[in-house]
Amino acid sequence: MFVRILNTALVLVIVFMGVKQGWAMISGKPEMVEMLSRFHFNRPAVLINGIVTLLSAVLILFPRTFVAGNFLMAAAILLVLCLQLSLKDLKGAAIELPFLMMNLVAIFLQHPLAKTH
Repeated sequence: MFVRILNTALVLVIVFMGVKQGWAMISGKPEMVEMLSRFHFNRPAVLINGIVTLLSAVLILFPRTFVAGNFLMAAAILLVLCLQLSLKDLKGAAIELPFLMMNLVAIFLQHPLAKTH
């Protein structure tokens, strides 16, 4: 029971962070645009990345698309992590690691509302 509650909290945090970051990219928040412009992302690339992040957060909510949503979000986080490493920004890459791990742990624990057999 405790694991299910912890898993539910983890999923809610992941979804909240995905919606927050995705909306920041879609709406063009200056700090988000500045961070992604370091990777030479233009406005359409930031918008696409925001849509993918927002879509993955929505997919995580449903048991049938849970793994796909987590995988998609983990891939987006891994992209940013690799771009940080390509700029030799170890601190920026290290900041992305816990977010990547959250998605991987969520995949391992599975959707909290999924029927277990």
